[in-house]
Amino acid sequence: MRLAAHPLRLLAPALLLFPAVMLGATPAQAARARTAVPDAQPADDGPQQGDEKVNQLIIYGDDPCPVSTAEQITVCARKDEAERFRIPAPLRDNPNDPKNQTWTDRVKAYETVGAAGINSCSPVGSGGATGCTARLIHDAYAEKKQSSDVQFGKLIEEERQRRLSTIDKDAAEEQARVETLEKEYEARLARERDGTPAPSTPKPGETAPTQN
Repeated sequence: MRLAAHPLRLLAPALLLFPAVMLGATPAQAARARTAVPDAQPADDGPQQGDEKVNQLIIYGDDPCPVSTAEQITVCARKDEAERFRIPAPLRDNPNDPKNQTWTDRVKAYETVGAAGINSCSPVGSGGATGCTARLIHDAYAEKKQSSDVQFGKLIEEERQRRLSTIDKDAAEEQARVETLEKEYEARLARERDGTPAPSTPKPGETAPTQN
């Protein structure tokens, strides 16, 4: 069983010629103008903020840092050549030494005293052994964020801000290009309506003819 065609599908060809007819052009002229002007392609805004991939590298000495692309942000933390095969500085001392723990970390430790039960990551109470994986992940991210050695979060944010600083300029250039195309299209329709021939483009080395 064939379904009847939707009424809007039958009107689609007429709707394509509607702007030209409103400007006073005949259907034949509108059809020629429609084929002469290429369809405008939607602007490619590129990856949105937060959608791009992030590549974090630690390089040493004079090693080159890969260049960021439109789809990937590459941030490099450069260290001295002497640090290439050494244990990272934050791990050379005992990280569990009380003098290496901040006051905030010590307070958090006080708050967890007496924790028991499910997801407490403690040997006390039923289900106390659960929640250790989440605790380890949380502590690892907190340690990486507060580390004074390499702060990738700050480097990534600086790279994102550098990219965002060019958005206004790119948008203005795209808007100017679209307005130029619209003016050329309207001028072509006006010439076809009035029967005025299009101005000839001079060949290389020739001078454009002057109108008396």
